[in-house]
Amino acid sequence: MSEDLAKEIERLKAENEKLKADKKKSRDITFKVSAKGAVSVYGMGRFPVTLYKEQWEKLLDKRDDILEFIAENEAELKTKE
Repeated sequence: MSEDLAKEIERLKAENEKLKADKKKSRDITFKVSAKGAVSVYGMGRFPVTLYKEQWEKLLDKRDDILEFIAENEAELKTKE
């Protein structure tokens, strides 16, 4: 194997590791204001979850009810990893 080829393989390995590390960072939850003025949450799944401000407020007001529902239905719920 030539020295140039070995260097290129090492460079590609390093680039691959950097891309893997960046992908892990991208799994964090992030927020953006959509073009229509709604709040989009990224990092929950394949697509963003987008709701308008009053919808988020209404949902967040139900936080305790949602957590209670999850606890009551734990046996039926699945987790996504």
